[in-house]
Amino acid sequence: MTIRFLGQSCFLLDDGQHKLLLDPFIQGNPTCPVSLEEALDWNVDAVLVSHAHGDHWGNALDFGKKGVPVIGTAEIGGYAEKHGAKNAVGMNIGGTYKGAWGSVYLTPAWHSSSFPDGTYGGMPTGMVIEFGGQRLYFAGDTSLFGDMKLIGERGLDVAFLPIGDHYTMGPEEAARALELLRPRVAIPMHYATFPLLTGDPEVFRVGGQLRGVDVRVVAPGEQTQV
Repeated sequence: MTIRFLGQSCFLLDDGQHKLLLDPFIQGNPTCPVSLEEALDWNVDAVLVSHAHGDHWGNALDFGKKGVPVIGTAEIGGYAEKHGAKNAVGMNIGGTYKGAWGSVYLTPAWHSSSFPDGTYGGMPTGMVIEFGGQRLYFAGDTSLFGDMKLIGERGLDVAFLPIGDHYTMGPEEAARALELLRPRVAIPMHYATFPLLTGDPEVFRVGGQLRGVDVRVVAPGEQTQV
């Protein structure tokens, strides 16, 4: 599977047959290396949204209006449908959605969630994604919390963790999260996009190395294979 980082918390997953787009913050993302027009031509199978903040909800509606499933909480699905998405999927924490590409299970995340227009976005979430024969945990925006241990007990190939600090956990806390999650590979996100996001990915990489985790720092526009 190829994982391409598009800045902030936006990733394109490609297993050779299917494509998923996570937290599609493209327009207005100062670190995103592609245009919205280019991204809309990728023919992704689904867009997964962890919560409603603008730097995660992003361009979900642009994809939804093309008929791409937009998957998130009931509030995210309802908002997307109300604003023109043709195939919105609203679910909730603890629920699983299955598609031809795999599945997504929503987990808690400690954060907040509202759309750019102020509409309540439901509870923020993380996601356990079954895709390309692997299990990935996309934490969304969150702090460290003890129930990450339960998520890790599922057996994880990849964990995407925010490290920016200020709005989420910083790199030291994210490294501690690896003790609970025990993934094979970890990828940092949600850092360096804006001045307040000061978390240092090298601190996270070293912390992961000390815990036996392969931490891969991927620059926006670059990709890694897992």
